[in-house]
Amino acid sequence: MVFSSHLFVYYFLPLALALYYLAPRPLRHLALTALSYLFYGWANPAFVVLMLASTGVDYLCGLSIAGGLSSGWRGRVERLTPGTPRTSGQRWAVAVSVASNLSLLGFFKYFNFGVDSYNALAAALGMGGWSIDSVIRIALPLGISFYTFQSMSYTLDVYRGEARALRNFVDFACYVSMFPQLVAGPIVRFSEVADQLRERTHTIGKFARGAAFVSLGLAKKVLLANPCGKVADTTFDAATVLPLDAWYGVVAYSMQIYFDFSGYSDMAIGLGLMLGFAFPKNFDSPYRAESITAFWRRWHISLSSWLRDYLYKPLGGSRRGRGRTYLNLALVMLLGGLWHGAAWKFVVWGGLHGALLAAERIRGKASFYERLPRAARIGATFLLVSIGWVFFRARDLGDAFRYLGSMVGLSTAEPPALLLSGLIYQPYYLATVAIAAAVAFTAPQTWDWTRRLPLWKALVAIGLLWLSLIMLETQAFNPFIYFIF
Repeated sequence: MVFSSHLFVYYFLPLALALYYLAPRPLRHLALTALSYLFYGWANPAFVVLMLASTGVDYLCGLSIAGGLSSGWRGRVERLTPGTPRTSGQRWAVAVSVASNLSLLGFFKYFNFGVDSYNALAAALGMGGWSIDSVIRIALPLGISFYTFQSMSYTLDVYRGEARALRNFVDFACYVSMFPQLVAGPIVRFSEVADQLRERTHTIGKFARGAAFVSLGLAKKVLLANPCGKVADTTFDAATVLPLDAWYGVVAYSMQIYFDFSGYSDMAIGLGLMLGFAFPKNFDSPYRAESITAFWRRWHISLSSWLRDYLYKPLGGSRRGRGRTYLNLALVMLLGGLWHGAAWKFVVWGGLHGALLAAERIRGKASFYERLPRAARIGATFLLVSIGWVFFRARDLGDAFRYLGSMVGLSTAEPPALLLSGLIYQPYYLATVAIAAAVAFTAPQTWDWTRRLPLWKALVAIGLLWLSLIMLETQAFNPFIYFIF
């Protein structure tokens, strides 16, 4: 079930809001958990069992870390003091949590990739007889990359003393499974919502702002991302493409992935507000960044900050000398690329960004082009990011290099490539890509625009929602890009 579908907008969401607000306050987390499991299990009920098992392991590990198992089921769970020594039992509990989550993610996301990579290497070395003849193909559970990171943050935050463990299993299950951010983020750390799980407010103002977030997020997806995606799909799926068309396709994809993902994040944050939760910002106008370092402070903030705090800093961050700093940056970005998908193209994408981040750190300045005017710095950063998106969008690594070759005129365009212009340069698509670029580079963020909602803003949000729902009638099913991660 996706947010930009008739099933969600017309049926699930009204039902969820009605049941949540009609339920007595002590039962609202139970109602929200049940609704979230329904939402998650709609495509494949078996995935629910997997998420429940992961939730159970981390719940018990959290209680063990906080001493809740030894104090009895009705005992008070105290928050650990940061900086104090931890017992071997606490260290074992957090190790079990981290190992179980990473094992779960590793098996379901990377089993097929590992087998295929090994077989390809064996064939390349002339050792085909050593290949693994596996008839098993593992289906990737939706959102597993997100909820394993989120659930793992619970035990890590409890272990560090940044949050108190939850005694009530339903409260913890609600945190892990909450449908607004379950499948594609933002990755909400436990410490960010721990107090809200115990007590939060429900106001008309918060609900109205949430509804505005949802309206603008749906508009981003339906009115901007989907049409830009048609241009990107046409150019990237073509056998050959002319240089100008290739660049046009890259820009269209850059707009698609931004408005697709930021649109989902807006809807997730909005739905959270409608349920009384305040989730963290996940985007901060990333295409206005003036360097790659600044880009990663603005793009998918919940992931980049998660990797910084739970991986980069524990590895030593920038505290162990320059060489170790560059190595840590490269390693974190390689793993970040692999987190996005089980394919070598994502490894190369992560490696490219890691190399750029390390190079900027070596220079000790904002970027390689810090002396350029601000508009040129923004343009140069967007160019580098867009080139990286080629690896993200291409079918495989070979296809990515072929497409890059087309962008610089190294590939010979076959006669069918001349037909692309009739498909991608239609006024509707040209106008949509232009509007998307204008919004990405100049418009205020949803986060800021919705802080105050005078009548005219409310009318704009209602109008965009109405137009988006109309456009949904004309568009084929097009799920959010990050659903596959």
